[in-house]
Amino acid sequence: MKQELKDKTYILNGDATPIAFMLASKHTQSSPLLYWDEVKQVNRELRYARNQKSPFVDEQDDHFILEHVTFIDGSLSVPKTNPVLQAFLTMHPGFGHTFFELDFEKMAKDEVTALNIEVDALIAAKGLAMDAAESVLRVMTNANVDKMTSDEIKRDILIYAKRNPEEFMEAIDDPQLKLYSTASKALSNGTFVLKNNNKDIYFNIGTNKKKLLTIPFGEEPVQAIVSFLITDDGIEVLKMLETKQK
Repeated sequence: MKQELKDKTYILNGDATPIAFMLASKHTQSSPLLYWDEVKQVNRELRYARNQKSPFVDEQDDHFILEHVTFIDGSLSVPKTNPVLQAFLTMHPGFGHTFFELDFEKMAKDEVTALNIEVDALIAAKGLAMDAAESVLRVMTNANVDKMTSDEIKRDILIYAKRNPEEFMEAIDDPQLKLYSTASKALSNGTFVLKNNNKDIYFNIGTNKKKLLTIPFGEEPVQAIVSFLITDDGIEVLKMLETKQK
């Protein structure tokens, strides 16, 4: 099926765009323009000549007329009537690095996808149970939910879902989220305390001041507690925390 020709726009990569940027348009030793041909299994030289039907040097005749390829204010528009230049730019070594094609159709599709994820996240956040909302905020935003009103929690979970929809959706599907919340809350409410330059975690319940564990090197306290809670030795501690935090 013959590919439909269309006008294309190319944009320089990066925030800083010069008024005029001239792209290398022929192969030289100092600026090699080679395209790996998968069919022929060879590198083929590229050259843009406005009077030729191909961007490949080996398919051009001896009467080629070179033409500069210049980006003005960071962009270059190439009409569908110049398919050779479009092909040259697509095969250029700088494509995807120095410059890229501005695909409006793909941009619109990506934007629709992002908006749908945001809508799904907001709907999920609106219907989230209070304890689940507390868990998400506690773990993902480090919010001090113990001092927040229910309306503040509802507001903040909606804001978080709107700003980070994909992260939010992953969080509510994480089976370990409740464990992380339980561990985080145990530290914030003083059930556990850090000692010895934050290397060890101790109980801080009534007369129980025993050491719970030593935090493995490079691991965060909450992660260390979660890792302990899922062990056989941690089951009873988890039951105690869940009862205490109800």
